[in-house]
Amino acid sequence: MKNKTAVNTRKKVDHGIQKYLLTGVAATSVAIIFLIILFIFIESTEAISAIGPWEFISGTEWRPFNGSFGAFPIILGTILTTIGALIFAVPLGITSAIFLSEIASERTRNILKPVCEVFAGIPSIVYGFFGLMVIVPFIFNTFPNLAPAGFSWLAASILLGIMALPTIVSVSDDAMRSVPKSHREASVALGATHWETTRKVVIPAAFSGISAAVMLGMGRAIGETMAVVMVAGNAPNIPEPMWNVFEMIRTITSTLAKEVGEVTGLHLSALFLLALVLMAMLLLTNLTANLIMRNTKRKFETGQGMIEKHLPDNVKNVINMAKRPVMLSMAFVVVMMMASLFTDIIVSTLIAFACILFISTMPFISKRIRSLNRQRIAHLAMSASMIVVCAILFILIADITVKGIPALSWEFLTDVPRDMGRAGGILPAIVGTVQLIIGTALIALPLGILTGIYLAEFAKDNRFTKIVRSSIDILNGTPSIVFGLFGFALFVHYLGIGRTLIGGCIVLAFLILPVIIRTTEETVKAVPQELREASAAMGATKWETTAKVIVPAAMGGVVTGVILSLGRAAGETAPIMFVAAVGIKRHIEFSLFDTIMALPYYLYYLTEVPNSEEVRYGVALVLLMIVLSMFAIASMVRHHYSKKVRW
Repeated sequence: MKNKTAVNTRKKVDHGIQKYLLTGVAATSVAIIFLIILFIFIESTEAISAIGPWEFISGTEWRPFNGSFGAFPIILGTILTTIGALIFAVPLGITSAIFLSEIASERTRNILKPVCEVFAGIPSIVYGFFGLMVIVPFIFNTFPNLAPAGFSWLAASILLGIMALPTIVSVSDDAMRSVPKSHREASVALGATHWETTRKVVIPAAFSGISAAVMLGMGRAIGETMAVVMVAGNAPNIPEPMWNVFEMIRTITSTLAKEVGEVTGLHLSALFLLALVLMAMLLLTNLTANLIMRNTKRKFETGQGMIEKHLPDNVKNVINMAKRPVMLSMAFVVVMMMASLFTDIIVSTLIAFACILFISTMPFISKRIRSLNRQRIAHLAMSASMIVVCAILFILIADITVKGIPALSWEFLTDVPRDMGRAGGILPAIVGTVQLIIGTALIALPLGILTGIYLAEFAKDNRFTKIVRSSIDILNGTPSIVFGLFGFALFVHYLGIGRTLIGGCIVLAFLILPVIIRTTEETVKAVPQELREASAAMGATKWETTAKVIVPAAMGGVVTGVILSLGRAAGETAPIMFVAAVGIKRHIEFSLFDTIMALPYYLYYLTEVPNSEEVRYGVALVLLMIVLSMFAIASMVRHHYSKKVRW
């Protein structure tokens, strides 16, 4: 009896130690986000005191070497590229999601859904390279008088729109698929066609999820760095006129990428203040997204949103009556502004009037078309959107593959670079990329997996848990360039160790940590409660059940999340450009405190080396193959474990 009591006491002590250990690991996320904000704020204090927040934000000239630190053109450039990206991506992404969710057969969807998800696996530097080699020349050849060099706000918005597509398509599709089947069946039973059901039932029911998809795409566009650096022109100008999409502009992220690491003093502090502005913009975007989602959910459930609830009926009527005229007026202004770039004001006005007339008469024209014919037209339009999305992916991969294959050879893969990268091979860059992946995994995996297990199995619904979850959400929404700035402030400024492999691994580990935590938590939660109860009934402690039953059952999802996260780390450029990577190294180092070459940064370096086009394509192809191979392995692991699952 005493032995049994002693065993139970020891189990309770072990369980307590393990729980507190997991709690400490989970607190790491809070500490990381606190450190990032603290370091960036401390570095920006000199600019806050010397320039002033309002003068910094409202100033119209960014000429640091002349003492002018007006960030308004840069902030405006960030907003304009994001708006342009959403105008491109939202209609295309949502209509493609409607095709996947409501029109495509299950077999077609199982083929096209992974194809769309491949977009998310392509590194941003590869997108930027594609934009530089394909989109910029296309704009130059199409509009030689309006965009003399091709680098422009339009090029940046198109590229960011392409990059936002996988998020919008995937999240919107999941939102529409989550609408109960009974909603569709009830609508059809009332005589509605398939398209009428989609338009009037499914989309309104999924609108909060679709809104979240758009906001997530907006966050991706705001925080993107390398793609914008390579196609926007990087001129801190205010477009003239404001809607001139062919002007060169500069964003916050591209300014940070171009100037951090080369300056000191007040100039460097002003760049950190720009990073604070960027984080504030993303925080505002996330808060707006949450507000829209809550309001939309409430409106769908109760018939009125949070704001509408407190409005008088006469005000609601005025708002409802004004919606259509306001939308038509906005459309008129936008069309007229865009047309004015190509012709004079009179013709632009006539074009705008013609467009508004067409939009106004569309409902009357639509009513004269049979419902089944309207459905055919709508389905054809949704299918065309899906074809366009697949065509973009095909063109991107085909361009890099066809032009990259001639560069591949045994010498290219096993030699060191020569002649500034125009000749030789890329072995140091391949080895450096592998070193970063291994180092990142050693740091991120224990922290991420243990935190995910804690949140799924041990965390209570209290203030600490809410703080941890909020910190993870903030980390997940933090742009990669901000992680690079944090690493620069910590390792280069404060510790003075310069660019090192260990610095790059730590920064990348922080970057992918929230993804590993989330995938681990969701996978562990998905394990049936019956397994926990059966294990407890056999006398196992909470920790023994978790370690020996729950984690093995959830291993497929955990491994998949880990591989996908490391694939993202392998393709990142912005976080390592200040803390780890250099353009050229003629030898391989295995020291944690030495600089490295890495494929993403080497590709960026080569874009500024003349006469290196073939090598650029070769590097892009190798990087693309590595990252997409990791995504393919993750897919196979997920498929393998899904066959073994018995619940």
